[in-house]
Amino acid sequence: MEIVSKPKSPISYQPAGQFEDTRFEKIHNVIFKNAAEASFLVAQEIADLIRNQQERNKKCVLGLATGSSPIKVYQELVRMHKEEGLSFANVITFNLDEYYPMPKDSVQSYHYFMHQHLFNHVDILPENVNIPEGNIPLEDLNQYCIDYEMKIKNAGGLDFQLLGIGRTGHVGFNEPGSHINSGTRIITLDYITKVDASGDFNGINNVPKKAITMGVATILRSKRIVLLAWGQNKAAIVKRTIQGEISTEVPATFLQHHSNTTFVLDQGAAAELTRLETPWLVGECLWTEELKKKAIVWLCQHTQKSILKLTDRDYNNNGMSDLLAAGKSAYDLNINMFNVLQHTITGWPGGKPNTEDTYRPERSEPSQKRVLLFSPHPDDDVISMGGTLAKLIQQGHDVHVVYQTSGNIAVTDDEALKFAEVAHDFTDKNATDIYFQSVINTIKTKAKGAIDSEEVRQLKGLIRRRESYAAVRYIGLNDENVHFLDLPFYETGKVQKNPLGTEDIAIVKEIITRIQPHQVFAAGDLADPHGTHEVCLNAIFAALKALKSEPFMKDCWLWLYRGAWHEWELHEIDMAVPLSPDEVLLKRQAILYHQSQKDRVMFQGNDSREFWVRAEDRNKKTAQLYDQLGLAEYEAIEAFKRFSY
Repeated sequence: MEIVSKPKSPISYQPAGQFEDTRFEKIHNVIFKNAAEASFLVAQEIADLIRNQQERNKKCVLGLATGSSPIKVYQELVRMHKEEGLSFANVITFNLDEYYPMPKDSVQSYHYFMHQHLFNHVDILPENVNIPEGNIPLEDLNQYCIDYEMKIKNAGGLDFQLLGIGRTGHVGFNEPGSHINSGTRIITLDYITKVDASGDFNGINNVPKKAITMGVATILRSKRIVLLAWGQNKAAIVKRTIQGEISTEVPATFLQHHSNTTFVLDQGAAAELTRLETPWLVGECLWTEELKKKAIVWLCQHTQKSILKLTDRDYNNNGMSDLLAAGKSAYDLNINMFNVLQHTITGWPGGKPNTEDTYRPERSEPSQKRVLLFSPHPDDDVISMGGTLAKLIQQGHDVHVVYQTSGNIAVTDDEALKFAEVAHDFTDKNATDIYFQSVINTIKTKAKGAIDSEEVRQLKGLIRRRESYAAVRYIGLNDENVHFLDLPFYETGKVQKNPLGTEDIAIVKEIITRIQPHQVFAAGDLADPHGTHEVCLNAIFAALKALKSEPFMKDCWLWLYRGAWHEWELHEIDMAVPLSPDEVLLKRQAILYHQSQKDRVMFQGNDSREFWVRAEDRNKKTAQLYDQLGLAEYEAIEAFKRFSY
């Protein structure tokens, strides 16, 4: 089900219902449950446009984007070409941008990206494909950019422009400071943009400093614009773009001038829009228990009061008067919500034995539970719930940690070289020594941006594996309770992974069936920069769904933790596990056993700090928020949300 804001002109996504709740919004937007559902409809719109132009015997001129956002759109267009006969023979394409300098055949080039995801799989004429060239001599660049503009104009202009949005608010590579009248040109990339691209280039130092991009004016001349944004890490810039003032500091806000633009969002990217974040400020609400909890927590933070100090006036002055209209006083609301939040706190994440558990997050029985902790990468377990993991072990539960991927791509060549050289120096002059010498030579002669050989990937995976053993041993887990799945979807040697496959799901099903857990802990943080967490979570969901009829599944509860990028909001938390100062230090040390990930975070997303610093700060902040609401004061808290599958 999509949530639609009022459009400025008739377009493909027709709204239903009233739109009083969109009065803060200046750009039409449609919110979908997930990126896959949204991408399907965007691809349908593009396909309809292509077919309509074919019927009129006209060319269809498309402006295309790169990055992770449009991949599912391209996948659906390829499917329609192969299965439904959608032809691209009348299509002319112009890509938004390209890194500079950048050879066409580099795996990081947008030329490579577009052919990999679209052009190699459809019947578009090669002469109709236009992508800025990243190897034009600098002295020829100005004329090249002018010619690119003229080529778009001579094609009749862009019928449809597909966009993504960067955390700086860039569209294309129009970084902060770009003017509304800007045309195709070379531009210096913002630091945040380079940080976000660093994973594709094996480190920020390898990201090109410049790019060629269509200008803001070029984009705004498009007859139709659709911008895609997925995930919570885009929420802040999406809100600023849709609801903020037009500013050169956020170039995407210039889209407010365009009368036929739609932002297509998933729930994560839309989360900070006023009508979703604080709907009581824009209109009447249907006060579910979940929304009531969210609103009262927000009211405490907004007024800087603890729950039990909120007054009728606080409710009335902040759009919540209808909460009082049912005859309840502020005191009644406050004490009820205080108890709800208090009941989320437990030092017994596996349930406290021989205790009445009506108001506890977990069951008391069975007193010893089989616990299955899924970790997408070989460090998410200790980063996200290292303290809770230690408690589960100490309290006598049968705990199993399952690492879903090898994590080999996050090991730098320098780190792998160090281990290979140690092994080489340690071994005798025999076949083993020759093997490590070969690995050393492969790493030293590896071309920039090249995919690792199978041997190097194996070494990097083993580095992550041994770090994982060391980390969980430190907190008391036996080696036989550690499992490595090495899911096939991950093993591409590239940042771009394969789609989730039946083999991946079968592997996850097998470990669940073997352990028959009472508790499953899984990473519910979908904000990791390259999507591994989402694929791993979908594998778990698919496996649990397939196993739902099994008798042991009746007693299996699923708890989601957040990863290294975000924490659950207070109103979302179903179980809060307090950590003592000693447990915080225990968790820190466990994280530090992952030495290959220390000092240099390859896939840092929007936070450049080391993972142990992020985790500690996040856990302490959660504890502070509970304290500010008037609940008990703790050193740190790890948070979980129960999920019904």
